[in-house]
Amino acid sequence: MSPQQETYFFLGIGGIGMSALARYCFLKGAKVGGYDATPSAITADLEAMGMELIYVDHLSLLPEAFKQQETVKIIYTPAVPKTTVLFEYFNLHKFSMLKRAALLGIITADSFSYAVGGTHGKTTTSSLLAHLLDASGVGITAFLGGLANNFNSNLLLKDTAITVVEADEFDRSFLTLSPNVACITGTDADHLDIYKNIQSLEEAFEDFAKRVKPSGRLFVHESVQIPGTTYGLLETSDYYLSEIRYEHGNIYAHLHTPKAVFKKVVFPMPGTHNLLNALVAFAMAESQGVAVEKLIAALVTFKGVARRFSYEIKKENRVFIDDYAHHPTAIKAVYESLRSLYPIGEITVVFQPHLYSRTQDFAAEFASSLSLFNRVYLLDIYPARELPIDGVSSSWLLEKITAPEKALLNKKNLVDRIVKINPKIIVTLGAGDIGLEVPKIKAALL
Repeated sequence: MSPQQETYFFLGIGGIGMSALARYCFLKGAKVGGYDATPSAITADLEAMGMELIYVDHLSLLPEAFKQQETVKIIYTPAVPKTTVLFEYFNLHKFSMLKRAALLGIITADSFSYAVGGTHGKTTTSSLLAHLLDASGVGITAFLGGLANNFNSNLLLKDTAITVVEADEFDRSFLTLSPNVACITGTDADHLDIYKNIQSLEEAFEDFAKRVKPSGRLFVHESVQIPGTTYGLLETSDYYLSEIRYEHGNIYAHLHTPKAVFKKVVFPMPGTHNLLNALVAFAMAESQGVAVEKLIAALVTFKGVARRFSYEIKKENRVFIDDYAHHPTAIKAVYESLRSLYPIGEITVVFQPHLYSRTQDFAAEFASSLSLFNRVYLLDIYPARELPIDGVSSSWLLEKITAPEKALLNKKNLVDRIVKINPKIIVTLGAGDIGLEVPKIKAALL
């Protein structure tokens, strides 16, 4: 599909996945506009490119160019409520309306597609894969769920014959894709507001696995009970790592493939989970004939993804890291990464829970992961698409945490409290708007 000469209006255009599609359509020659409730650096960039954006949910602000039912396609995300005035208008007047995932499926249908699935690590793994292919000379287009530092964007647009996408399990979005090469990084329980139970989630991943083209290849983490080429830390896996070492600020491991062993490969990001993300990205690229030597060299030059174990301050007397982690498993992985790098010293965490339903479903697991830290500060729950759930709050979660020091803070007193304790190691976590507080914290601690 080519968006050339098409007209699109994106509901929720400031979202990381939506904005990548909006950029793609615009750069391919389409007329693009959109609505988002919150102005941001992303929306400012889209406007600077030439897109028409509005920030108030009112028909009077909708540009005339996007009111033509016969010619305008509406792209929406479940994050935008169907009760918004604009959604109801487009729906009532029978505009052509597509979910974000459906558009992604249409765009990539005729390409050789790499799809990264799993309940954790999709953005880091897909960004790694895109970088490895690009740095190895493979022309690709990549739609990413974060701002990859190598591209300074969530979109890499080169050769559209080969695409890299995230296969998002939320709302069963990944079932619109038909990849040639795919991976599943894990199937931990999540999005139980959609799936109701872990069995339903696992069945959806099985359905995703069946969507890999018959001539294609599926890679699965060794813990995933779905047939495929396995990867992990066990010698029984097809691709695995051994002899992991942290030396002089670098991370090394022996990388085993079905055909050879590559010793003391340098990996770009700390933490076992990130090493495994890099391993499966390597395996996906290597399986399609990309030279191993190029891939190993490219690993070293990966610069990470914004808000994925991102160093905001890295000094001898101060470390400040920001991360998107919003699930108990990811929070524990961040803690273990920090401890592997900084085995001594108190670690302070500021966490903004994301969604009432997720907080309720995993309260015990959140409490266990957060209790690993020496000092825990909670912000109020970021509701995103949800209404409050009776009895579910950050203060309710805080009671379950057993860290030596803990407190419920708001954004107004957050920076003052952090300055007062003067932490040597601090990390901010969450998928809501906690990222907006990061520059304030950084400025106060420098």
